[in-house]
Order: sequence, then structure tokens, then C-alpha cells
Amino acid sequence: MKRVLAIDIGASSGRHIVGWLENGKWQTDEVYRFPNGVTESDGHLVWDIDALFDHVKKGIAIAQENYPQIESLSIDTWGVDYVLLNGEETIYPVYAYRDHRTEAVIEVVHEKMPFSTLYRHTGIQFQPFNTIYQLFADRETGRLKTATDFLMIPEYLLYRLCGVKSHEYTNATTTGMVNAEIGEYDPEILSALNLPKRLFHPLQKPGTQIGMYEGIKVLLCATHDTGSAVEGIPMEGNEPYISSGTWSLLGVKTEKPLTDGASERANWSNEGGVGYNRYQKNIMGMWLPNRLRAELCPEKPWSEITAEAEASTFKETVDANAAAFFAPESMQAAFDAALCTKPQTAGDYFRCAYRSLALSYKQAMEELERNTGRTYDKLYIVGGGAKNAFLNRLTEQATGKQVIALPIEATALGNLNIQMEADNLSVT
Repeated sequence: MKRVLAIDIGASSGRHIVGWLENGKWQTDEVYRFPNGVTESDGHLVWDIDALFDHVKKGIAIAQENYPQIESLSIDTWGVDYVLLNGEETIYPVYAYRDHRTEAVIEVVHEKMPFSTLYRHTGIQFQPFNTIYQLFADRETGRLKTATDFLMIPEYLLYRLCGVKSHEYTNATTTGMVNAEIGEYDPEILSALNLPKRLFHPLQKPGTQIGMYEGIKVLLCATHDTGSAVEGIPMEGNEPYISSGTWSLLGVKTEKPLTDGASERANWSNEGGVGYNRYQKNIMGMWLPNRLRAELCPEKPWSEITAEAEASTFKETVDANAAAFFAPESMQAAFDAALCTKPQTAGDYFRCAYRSLALSYKQAMEELERNTGRTYDKLYIVGGGAKNAFLNRLTEQATGKQVIALPIEATALGNLNIQMEADNLSVT
């Protein structure tokens, strides 16, 4: 029986999942899980990319021990972040998107090409961590002078496995530099920002084989994890989704990008999908309760935390997407500063966080229906946040939609689906 391996890496953890099809249904086995997270170096937030790669190799070895017949593998991660190379040499550090280094260059970028123009070209929402600002910061500090390549994080890890430098389409769209109409890096943007053209190559579609690693085919899935997650949702028809993790990505599939003024004003994104456009919005997501837990009660199980949140009667909410919550030194202090009434218990903080997220989903759903001219009945939720029954109930109440929560590894399933379909592996 033929098997494929999905390596799905998020901002807080990664996992290796072996999958195979029996009677047309996926069977999966998580063979390895490992922690991930940003570290601080010289006042900046960075990724320990070498540790990540060591975990990737270790997990593959374990998968091969358990399942010798693995035919292919692929890696997906969060978007936006990348690695610079000088030939075969990695240029360190590998900055993390929550680092503040782009703050000084955003206005400069917009002077060279106003955001409204960028949006018409790319349809990508403004986020201070978008790759376009990170790369321009690298240009300003001289880091691009010796760079021969830039690879998004999953493509870098795949390169370390098979020696081939690849450039996958769905992940490239998160950079804010891909033209929404032609699906390639936009030459006007690169020229306006004077970014070295040697760094930008034709983009490859999910399903492309790029090399081999120890007898296993190395493929490109939708290497942006949300792109794979949408492929992993067993959805009836075309309904909105929330891929709920550190970030909540709320969106819907559309045939074409929507780059109109209403979409720009509401800060919606158009990212690449597998044969479609993903019209979606970033919402702060489980980052809020995760950071509160790290401060207030790191040892307490989530079941107890949500029970305390349900029991709380705290009424205030915050703007879940406010910049103050992006990377605060203290998430508790950020909540205190945003509220008129200070929460008295941990349950108060979590109730506030969950209700605030539900209200942000409500606002996003209203924008989505207004901008697409459609009304939707259902809302699919996948990812880690789908396990939170209290938040799901709050979301259903706030949005008025039927919430279909699927606590599945949708990203890994999408990764597996793309591999199986691309490689024409047998179904038994």
C-alpha cells in the first residue's frame, strides 16, 4: 500500500503525518510532533531554521522506520517569512514576521508605490509583516547585496532536503508582490522598489515534483498552510471557512481576485489557491488565548480554561485585531490597557478574548457577504481552534451562521490530497 508524508509546520508546533487511502477514505498516523517558536537574538525575533530542519529530517526518519513504502513528501508552513541565500550558504538571521524591523520602511515603500496601487496589482491586504516590507528592509540594511536567492520557509526546507530551489505559487502570493491577474511576480513592483530581479523566478504550481530525498519523491503541495487547509476541508458546495490556529483565516473561494475599493478599505486579501482564488482576511486568532495562557496559567488544561471562561460574566470586549495585541511583552497588560474594567480572574480574560474573536468573525462575515454580493448559510471551522466548543458556540451566535466545526488536521489532509492527486498514487 502506497503512502505519502505531510510535514505541516505552524508557528508553535510541527507534525509529520503519514497518510494512505482505504476505500476512498484517508487513514492517517501522526508519527512525530515537535515544538516551534520564535527566539530573540540581538533585539530581533527570529526563527531557529537549523533546528526546524533537524526536526524535519528526524520526523522523516521515524516515518520511514514505521512505513518503508513512503512514496512522496511535502512541507507546508505559515506564509510571509523567507530565507536568503548566497549561493548554497544560508544568510542569517532568519527573521520572524512578528519582529518590528519593517516599521521604519513601510512609509518609504508606500512613497515609491502607494498602497492603493499595490492593492490593485496584488489584491493583498496590508499587514506590516508582509514579505514586501521585509525584503525592502533587507535592501535598506544591505542584506540583499550578497543574496543570490530568497526562498519561502517551506521551499527552503525542501531545498535542504533535495537540493532544488523552488518557488511555489500559493505561498508566493502571501509576499504582496505577485500580480493577481498574471500569477507571477509583478515587474512594476520589483522595479519601483529596486529589488534585485535575480531573486524572483517563475512560480510553480502545487503538485510539481522538484526532486528526491532518500528514495522519496519531493513534491510541492500548497506550501502556504492555509492553501493546503482549504484543500483539506470536506466542504459541501462553496461556503466560507475559518482556518483557526495562531491566526484565524476567514475566507471563501472565488473564481477571480477582488481588488476593488471596498475590498481594499476592508483590508481583504486575495491569495492563491489550487485552481481558484482565496478571498480571505487575517484575524488575530488563537494567539490571544495562547499568550494569555502562557502568562496566567501555563499548566492549566484548556478544558478548565474554557469552563472558567463560560462561567465568567465579564461583559467587555476588545478589538481582536488591534496592533497592541500583535506582539506585546505582556498580553495581560495589553488587555488591561484596552479595557475600561480590569478583569478580576483568568476566566474573565479568556471570556473577553473568545467573545472578541467571535465579534471579529461577525464583522468579517458581514464584510465578506457585502463584498462578494452573496449570502452564506454555513461557516466551516478547521484547525486547532475548531476544538473549542465554547468559541464555536459564540461564533455561531455572533454570525448567525451554522458553524460546522471539524477538529481535523485539515492542513495536513490538504497536503496529502495534493500529493496523492499529483502523483497518481494508487487507491486501495
